[in-house]
This record gives sequence, C-alpha cells and structure tokens, in this order.
Amino acid sequence: MSSALLFTGCGALIVATGLYGLFVHRHILRKIVAANVGVGGVYLVLIGGSAVPGQTAADPVPQALALTGIVIAVSITAVALALLQSLHAHTGARSLDGEGDP
Repeated sequence: MSSALLFTGCGALIVATGLYGLFVHRHILRKIVAANVGVGGVYLVLIGGSAVPGQTAADPVPQALALTGIVIAVSITAVALALLQSLHAHTGARSLDGEGDP
C-alpha cells in the first residue's frame, strides 16, 4: 500500500467523521469543531492525492490549495465563533433549537 493511498483513505475517514459530527450534534460549537475536523480531512485528501507515481516530488498545486484553504478556514472559524458569542450574548442560546445546553 502506498503512502498516498493511506493518506487519502485516512483523509476520507476524517471527512466522514466530521460530517457525522456536523449532522448529529445540535450544539453550535460542536458543529464548528466538526466542520473544522472535516475540512482537515479534505486537506489530507488533497495532499495525499498530490503524489505523482514514479516521482519523489509531489505536485505543488494541491499543496498550495491546501495552504490557502487553511488560511481561509481559520478566518471562517473566527467569524463563526464571534457570531456564536454574539448569539449567546443576545439570546442565551447555545444550540440551533434555542435551548441553553444540549
């Protein structure tokens, strides 16, 4: 088994775990964390798929896409956490159905 296939398989498993957490939990902070886990899996799939058979160097374009995606994900997470804090300050809700704690 090649390392690229291993990285791609593990990345797909991490994406599935993130999607499961995104759909199952009602608490917004847990949804944000699950989305970040899933996005990390997408980066792992991108990096794992960038390997070129027969060469030692990987394709730099997926690596650049992953690096750019990490920067964007950090900013989106910061905005989502600020919105969650504002929602909690105004309504006291922590979940999507308006309750305090799950």
